[in-house]
Amino acid sequence: MPEDNRAERIRLTMAQALVRFLDNQYVELDGETTKFVNSIFGVFGHGCVVGVGQALSQGRHHLRFLQGKNEQNMALAAMAFAKQKNRREIIPCVSSIGPGAMNMVTAAGCATANRIPLLLLPGDTFACRQPDPVLQQAEFFHSYGQTATDAFRGVCHYFDRIERPEQLMTAALHAMRVLTDPADTGAVCLAMPQDVEGEAYDYPVSFFARRVWHLDRRPMTDSQAQRALAMLKKARRPFAILGGGVRYSEAGEAFLRLCEEAGIPFGETQAGKGTVSWEHPLNMGGVGVTGGKAANVVAREADLILAVGTRLTDFTTSSKWLFRQEAKVLGLNICPFDAIKMDAEPLICDAREGLTRLSASLSGYHAQWGDLPERARREWDGIVDEWYGMSPPEGLSQTRALGEINRFMGKGDIAVGSAGSLPGDMQRLWRAGEKGTYHMEYGFSNMGYETNGALGVKLAEPEREVYTFFGDGTYLMAHSELLTCVQEGLRVHFCLFDNSGWGCIENLQNNQGNDTFGTVFRKRNPETGELDGAPLPVDYAMNARAYGLKTYTIRTVEELRAALSDALTQPLPVLYDIKVLPGSMTVGYESWWRVGVAEVSGQPRVQQAYLDLAEHIRDTRDY
Repeated sequence: MPEDNRAERIRLTMAQALVRFLDNQYVELDGETTKFVNSIFGVFGHGCVVGVGQALSQGRHHLRFLQGKNEQNMALAAMAFAKQKNRREIIPCVSSIGPGAMNMVTAAGCATANRIPLLLLPGDTFACRQPDPVLQQAEFFHSYGQTATDAFRGVCHYFDRIERPEQLMTAALHAMRVLTDPADTGAVCLAMPQDVEGEAYDYPVSFFARRVWHLDRRPMTDSQAQRALAMLKKARRPFAILGGGVRYSEAGEAFLRLCEEAGIPFGETQAGKGTVSWEHPLNMGGVGVTGGKAANVVAREADLILAVGTRLTDFTTSSKWLFRQEAKVLGLNICPFDAIKMDAEPLICDAREGLTRLSASLSGYHAQWGDLPERARREWDGIVDEWYGMSPPEGLSQTRALGEINRFMGKGDIAVGSAGSLPGDMQRLWRAGEKGTYHMEYGFSNMGYETNGALGVKLAEPEREVYTFFGDGTYLMAHSELLTCVQEGLRVHFCLFDNSGWGCIENLQNNQGNDTFGTVFRKRNPETGELDGAPLPVDYAMNARAYGLKTYTIRTVEELRAALSDALTQPLPVLYDIKVLPGSMTVGYESWWRVGVAEVSGQPRVQQAYLDLAEHIRDTRDY
């Protein structure tokens, strides 16, 4: 007679089992083991409050509940937390069904684009279908089994719908597989029908045992090393790109060692910036569309590109225009999908392992750049000083305000950004000191990440000062988690640059021959019928003050300096409402970005912009 193993099982609801499972997940890297889940975000509604909400409220776990105020915004905060933790800890996000769930789709796309683990747990309609259609259920006539949460399929690396409580076991294990895989991570969605959340099953106790997921470093193979070394030794002017994968692999020292030993200058992507100090003589700064002159001039002369841990986006490659047609590419990346981009020779391995292997075998090799990198860097330092010192008589420039904050911040303070013109200014001008102090989401350019992601960064680094940079356009879109910062007693510095509109997009619009249209914040003009009337007078400081923040309205350098100093005496989050001159952002340097310019137009400047587009396309690489 088979042995009864029910003594090794425990009866729990699916939601209770999920909470207990998450509470016992760990990751290990280089012998250091850390708990993968310590907190959980949630906005409760029907579809989760009596399921996961009940499981959390009854205790018997070690997870801290964080009360989000908007589902998209709390998910962006969770993403920022995981990014700042170098993907070694996450905050899952729980929502109701319908609009609560749909609010997280944008955040899922943002996490997937940036290769950041994000676990989303949206409520769903009833698996049994008996009460259908339920409140907030979208019905699809072609498929009764389709629900609104199927929208997550297009923006997640893994999607599952748990339609029976026992399905949780395989779903949860596969979710963890993706969340802890550096080559295949991103957003993960486990949709939870609300009836199933409350249904019980006799789960094996072993499912809740402490489980350690090992982040083993993939070595470079002998054949890969031979091919890479052969290409490097043939190159006279190699140029390296420091991508986000260098940061997540904690390979900054290995990257720098290779560049120093071989005399290879390098540029930084937005995700990689801050891994190596801006002061290093081989660091040419930001590269690409939002890069500086030094990196772009040097990159243009390279005969080999060593792309380490980068997705080689259009902003990094200037839409594949920046590098010479004949330049070879070595793609050192843990992800095969990224390693072969731009027809690269793929080196599929962990960044630290691969760089260390190459350094050990490059003895005697040195690049032949002459003094170009040194001259380019020296010139660029002077240009940055000019932007940071710019003082037009009309008012406060955006770059001057940015420079004042950059100089004021401590070496360990963290700068956060995401969208608009500020990421361009910051990749070009920002002087990052210690590693981990530059946190930029620019894979999705998600407006709202800055205001809400700052909460996640502060949760990840509670002892550091966190300064987040954004425009008035971003603030109007998404700022709900400012209130959560007040609730949690977290001093975050919200730096709002008010330029009366979407200045970055107006700049793009004008640069392609178009007149300003729909990109500034003005009242409807009763005479013209257009949005070209008086400016919209908005007191953002008053708005944030109503949430409980300490606020400052700033129009001069002196006011900014005084506010920065006073803020460090405050026990609560602060907002600087900085009134800057529109159009006072940086310009592009030796770069180009391909956008869809109108092929046919009655506007002469647009016609010229299309001719410029066609001319640049002739100089780009095909793939």
